[in-house]
Amino acid sequence: MPSAKKLLRKPLAGLAVALAAAGWFGYGRLPPELRQRLHLPGAGTHLSSAPPVARTGNAIRVASFNIQVFGEKKLDKPEVAQQLARVVRYFDVVAVQEIRAKGQDLLPRFVAMINAEGAHYDYVLGPRLGRTNSKEQYAFIYDAASLECDRENVYTIDDPDDLLHREPLVAGFRVRGPPPEEAFTFTLIDIHTDPDETKTELDVLDDVFRAVRNDGRGEDDIILLGDLNADDHHLGELGQLPYITWVISGVPTNTHGSKLYDNILFDSRPTVEYLGQAGVFDLMGEFHVPMERALEISDHLPIWAEFSLREGGLPPLAAGAAPQRR
Repeated sequence: MPSAKKLLRKPLAGLAVALAAAGWFGYGRLPPELRQRLHLPGAGTHLSSAPPVARTGNAIRVASFNIQVFGEKKLDKPEVAQQLARVVRYFDVVAVQEIRAKGQDLLPRFVAMINAEGAHYDYVLGPRLGRTNSKEQYAFIYDAASLECDRENVYTIDDPDDLLHREPLVAGFRVRGPPPEEAFTFTLIDIHTDPDETKTELDVLDDVFRAVRNDGRGEDDIILLGDLNADDHHLGELGQLPYITWVISGVPTNTHGSKLYDNILFDSRPTVEYLGQAGVFDLMGEFHVPMERALEISDHLPIWAEFSLREGGLPPLAAGAAPQRR
């Protein structure tokens, strides 16, 4: 039995986190017929390595993007900044990793660029994190016309034993449009594991997932996303959570097209709102640039997944119905 791992929601000091229980299993161990019922990767999920089609309003699109060393130098390159702004406008919410800015105006300036053509994006920015002088911040950039953020419940995971190099940022959202009692609500966990400690941190992120699920708000749709520095075959204890599923499998997420680092994960039992559409955004194809130019944007590609606008957006698991594709 591993030693206890203390991970707390900062506003609720004292929140207990359970250890991984013997006998729990991840989706990789499920029989094929159950994977089909749960719409897991390889069983009805549509993966794309091209830019997603234009948003239609029939679903929300959740994304993650490690914008490599995102600071003033990158934002001051007009073409790069405009391309980054275009990427964000494809999505309803983007979990951003690797923000490295000394000042406080980077995100306001960037969101102003995103909104320059009449959009209504807003953002949530976490604290500077890291054990060295090179600190990073997480952020969620979201379309305020399609989502509202529960700003009273935005927090950073409290990690008193220093198990994680950069403690995840957590925020809750609700879809705008449907009646509030019918609208899809969900919580995002933004994470960038340390490449030198990936295995150790993946064995902590299962406890992070449970801590957020049990943080007292009663939200069952928990979505962990970000740069895991690991592919879908090496997710450690995170990948052994019961019914955990991930949307990216077998598709590289780095710009060089050689490694799968980034993913979006959730428990497929409550999160039936997942529509089976996910992919990796092709920067070179979308912007018609060679790899050298794409690498000026980032060494990672954005990843995304689509979810229903309404709670319980899919039939019950027992019905076995495949998600509808647009």
